[in-house]
Amino acid sequence: LKKPHECDLCGKAFCHRSHLIRHQRIHTGKKPYKCDECGKAFSQSSTLAQHQRMHTGEKAQILRASDSPSLVAHQRIHAVEKPFKCDECGKAFRWISRLSQHQLIHTGEKPYKCNKCTKAFGCSSRLIRHQRTHTGEKPFKCDECGKGFVQGSHLIQHQRIHTGEKPYVCNDCGKAFSQSSSLIYHQRIHKGEKPYECLQCGKAFSMSTQLTIHQRVHTGERPYKCNECGKAFSQNSTLFQHQIIHAGVKPYECSECGKAFSRSSYLIEHQRIHTRAQWFYEYGNALEGSTFVSRKKVNTIKKLHQCEDCEKIFRWRSHLIIHQRIHTGEKPYKCNDCGKAFNRSSRLTQHQK
Repeated sequence: LKKPHECDLCGKAFCHRSHLIRHQRIHTGKKPYKCDECGKAFSQSSTLAQHQRMHTGEKAQILRASDSPSLVAHQRIHAVEKPFKCDECGKAFRWISRLSQHQLIHTGEKPYKCNKCTKAFGCSSRLIRHQRTHTGEKPFKCDECGKGFVQGSHLIQHQRIHTGEKPYVCNDCGKAFSQSSSLIYHQRIHKGEKPYECLQCGKAFSMSTQLTIHQRVHTGERPYKCNECGKAFSQNSTLFQHQIIHAGVKPYECSECGKAFSRSSYLIEHQRIHTRAQWFYEYGNALEGSTFVSRKKVNTIKKLHQCEDCEKIFRWRSHLIIHQRIHTGEKPYKCNDCGKAFNRSSRLTQHQK
């Protein structure tokens, strides 16, 4: 097929000039199609139309029977007619080709073999998709940003980043998601479902990725290494936080005094200074610098917690509980690798790094 219209910037060729013009917007960044509701702009009218459904609540247009290559085959979707039944398990299908493909599950037959590796598949489409891992081919391209994908379904998911579309809505709380898998993970919060259990310690998780990260506590695996100093981490997010130290970036700024920090945890710790200052301002100078307050005084001030051993005062009960471990010697947070125990979870986390 002749493709006479070539892009001067990347060499990609197209059959129609209109397709070339649309493609060139990736390089120029031109986005002529603007949403009247929110002002967001797009390089294609079709992407704008898809985005506008977010505002209108309109669902994607349903395929008309007259548009289908086979009216009879299409009408089975509406009639829920499935005339082709599997003799092995009773599962029914609309098309005989799907039944033939399904029957390979029972026979274990995988006639479609990859010529690059030993992997085999039950259907040709899966083989074609697999072969792209060897060739590096990504035929499904995003017209907005030019990113390529191995599967068409992955492109559809990606395009929702540009359109802002979130078609999967939680019936319990109304929260919306761009992917069905994200909705499934979210719904486990409401159900309290944690199907992924650690065989080492029995701890359960709602996501398989959370289990994978947790298992590194037992294995000691730290796959994320810093290129600057060679320090290794069990999580990518922890490596990212660490790299900020080398870069000298301090993105977490205190809204009270403007002081900046490289980690959010450092900012939270710092903000307690302002919280304590406000607390002393509210309850008077009689408390400032004092570790002892009379019982009468404590009872008159709400939300105040005093240690019975040393009479130190705390605003939060949780802080009092942590403090009391100094007196009791309790260390409930134990390292699974070396057995060392700590009185705070934050100290265990720091130790495990």
